[in-house]
Amino acid sequence: MRRDTDRYTLFTRRALLLGGVKVALLGTLGARLYWLQTIESAKYKVLADDNRINTRPLTPARGLIFDRNGEPLAANRNNYRVLITADKGRFSEAMKQAETVLERLDRVLAIGEREQQRIIEQMRRNRSFVPVTVRENLTWEQVAQIEFNAPDLPGVSIDLGQTRDYFHPELMSHIIGYVGRVSPEDLRDSDDPVLQLPGMRIGKKGVEKAADEQLRGKPGGVQVEVNAVGRVVRELDRAEGESGANLLLTIDLELQRFVAERLKDQSASAVVLDVVSGDILAMVSVPSFDNNAFARGVTQAEWQELLNDPKKPLLNKAAQGQYPPGSTYKMVTALAALESKAITLWDRLPCNGFIEIPGNQKKYCWIYPAGHGAPNVIDALQQSCDCFFYEAAKRAGVDRIAEVAAKLGFGKSTGSGLPEEAGGLQPTRSWKQERESKPWGLGDTYNLGIGQGDMLSTPLQLAVMAARIGNGGYDVRPRLVVATSGAREPLPPPVVQAKPDAPSLRFNPANLKAVQTGMDMVVNSQSGTAWGARISEKGMAMAGKTGTSQVKRISESERDRRMSQEELPWHLRHHALFCAYAPVDNPRYACAVVVEHGMGGSRTAAPIARDILLQVQKIDPSRRTDRFKSALRAGGGSVAEAGSPDGDGAGKKRSEP
Repeated sequence: MRRDTDRYTLFTRRALLLGGVKVALLGTLGARLYWLQTIESAKYKVLADDNRINTRPLTPARGLIFDRNGEPLAANRNNYRVLITADKGRFSEAMKQAETVLERLDRVLAIGEREQQRIIEQMRRNRSFVPVTVRENLTWEQVAQIEFNAPDLPGVSIDLGQTRDYFHPELMSHIIGYVGRVSPEDLRDSDDPVLQLPGMRIGKKGVEKAADEQLRGKPGGVQVEVNAVGRVVRELDRAEGESGANLLLTIDLELQRFVAERLKDQSASAVVLDVVSGDILAMVSVPSFDNNAFARGVTQAEWQELLNDPKKPLLNKAAQGQYPPGSTYKMVTALAALESKAITLWDRLPCNGFIEIPGNQKKYCWIYPAGHGAPNVIDALQQSCDCFFYEAAKRAGVDRIAEVAAKLGFGKSTGSGLPEEAGGLQPTRSWKQERESKPWGLGDTYNLGIGQGDMLSTPLQLAVMAARIGNGGYDVRPRLVVATSGAREPLPPPVVQAKPDAPSLRFNPANLKAVQTGMDMVVNSQSGTAWGARISEKGMAMAGKTGTSQVKRISESERDRRMSQEELPWHLRHHALFCAYAPVDNPRYACAVVVEHGMGGSRTAAPIARDILLQVQKIDPSRRTDRFKSALRAGGGSVAEAGSPDGDGAGKKRSEP
């Protein structure tokens, strides 16, 4: 009996102990459930929503680009693209999964190992849940295949993106430039989160690069519900981004096409400026390239073909090409000598066909070896007398020449708005000492006086010089963008400007008039070097200056044999230059033409400039706005809204998948 009582007592104690433990556990569990479901319910609701709801950024539509008459030059086209998203919360696991998924996608899209590595590296750099573009411009068949295999492709989604379309690439590639993928260097240079958006393209060259922040716009966002493997179930909310600004360029597409046709099949460039406003009405460099290829991603074969072309189609020769200006620089020397009072308007300097320099050497009068007698400054410009400008440069000195050259636009970038623009080279005493550790010599001054030696300029700088001389000495600056507007705002037409609003360069009017007269005589006098390229139409005559710059130094034996340029290989022939303005009586347009290895300014470059200046006066873009048409419609920024331009096949609308 006692044993039964003891056993009962022991059982009761154990039951109470176990019951107490159970009650404690249940109490703890209940408290925890209360804590999670009541006290911290908001926190865990957010975490649950983070797993269920994915917020994805929307790339903004890039702004459109138009010519001065409203013709679209760059717009956007919708395209289907495939994205992949990884959760960096489980970084190593996510990367392994992404590699597996990309291998599966490779069977459908033929991505390639190199491209897979690029995508993985970009996923490592991006923030969590930021999608990476795998491939753009998908066909319907590719979209269908990806959707069919969706269960085996976690984190992969199809999205509607935009591709940049360039119209008239053979005319505008060097000016417009192109967009490209965001590189690691771009991310290092900017902390803008927009750069991490999927498929984001930024300006890499030309206006696209110069105005990238304006064209870029502001991103939007979309909230989507996803399942356990990251597939989109439904869209919950969407906030559209703000499209980038639209640009109206100063370029006249009709004139641009005319200039390109005139330069066809040569390695050459030409620039047309409004001497009053500084508007760049045409800027052509031939041969050109297709910027659409760069926007979509140029292949290695295409890249090598462009690099190996001896005529350098990737180089914008009008703004980047640097050449000795040759005799076109003689206006600088003339103004420097006149402004410094080293010579007067009536001084006549002897020309016997050559001058002797220390070291028993001679420098020849290239145009007329027999000598020009004793010309004054107007005669010397008209006949391009080297000996006159040797002496004028000697009397003026390098410092004064460099000062006047800077006023006329040499030695630094003109500020046109093209990031690739070269500044040329205006040699000075300090430059020579720093570069060669030698003092400036008399021979350097002689070379500079006729635009040879170390002197380098761009065709754009030559056009600026002609414009500033033609407009009466005003410091007009070239520009490419005439107006900007918001995505839903119409672009205003260019304003007709009657007179320069730039400051005066403060040249003596009499001296400037003498240079203008000399340029007039170059073209419109029978003894002028460009008489054969004159404009005979009434009221449209041009004034200009020929130039020929040496590529290869002419030896004494070659001079004695009277070796012609045609006997030399193409790449060793002289460059042909010409700069001018028109009409002579009331200048409005300036033009510069450089034909690489064209042998002579009067025979090659001057006739081209004549035709260009005649054409620009006929269409008169600076004083006519009747051709302007507002092709832009509110919102969007797509090809359909921009309109489909006439002309080449690149300007036609493309069908969407």
